[in-house]
Parts: sequence; structure tokens; C-alpha cells
Amino acid sequence: MKYLMLINKDEAKFDAMSDEARGALVARYQAYGEKMAAAGILRSGAVLEPTRTATTVRVRSGKRVMTDGPFAETAEQVAGFAIIEVKDLDAALDWAAGHPDAEWASVEIRPIVPWKGNERS
Repeated sequence: MKYLMLINKDEAKFDAMSDEARGALVARYQAYGEKMAAAGILRSGAVLEPTRTATTVRVRSGKRVMTDGPFAETAEQVAGFAIIEVKDLDAALDWAAGHPDAEWASVEIRPIVPWKGNERS
């Protein structure tokens, strides 16, 4: 089964880290990604640019309305994602618990609805 691993973190907290601490954490991210790839569970993933680079799009009364930044003000922002394929939710939760950000931020696991074309399978 495929799961979305949604990594959420407080950007200000990450930015406030020393260069040394941030570098060590980035090295852990790299090692964790390599571990997922070696296990054969990683289907896709990416690190996202900070929310200050985001643009939110809404359509109201048929007109596009754009706002710089994220849609919602929250303590934690979406920082990245991975799509993993594992046997069940317990396995997905084990992988989420092993993510470096689970120690100081949060990692959300959400099942992905299987689709075939435009219909659910």
C-alpha cells in the first residue's frame, strides 16, 4: 500500500539552528533517504523551498486570486514529502518514527487512494 509521508516543521526553529546543527540534520536526512531507497520503499519525494517562496491560488467568482506565502498561518509548515510503498500502516508508522524530523517536528502518514485513470480502483 502507498502512503504519503508529510514532513511538517517550524521553519523559524530550523532557521535558528547553528550551521553545524543544521548541517548534521541535513546529513541525517540524506542517510534516511538512502535507507528508504535501499529498502525499496521510496516511490517519490522532495524537499520543499520555505513558505516565503510559496504562492497560494484561489478562484473566487471565476477570478484567480493569488497570495504570496502559504494559505494558513500555522506553527509548522510542510517542508517535504515522500511517497512510500509498504505492506501496511504499521510499517508506514515505523518508517515515520525513524524520520529525523519526528524527533523535533512532525511526520504525518496518510494512505493514498489508489486510482486507475479517473476512477477509484
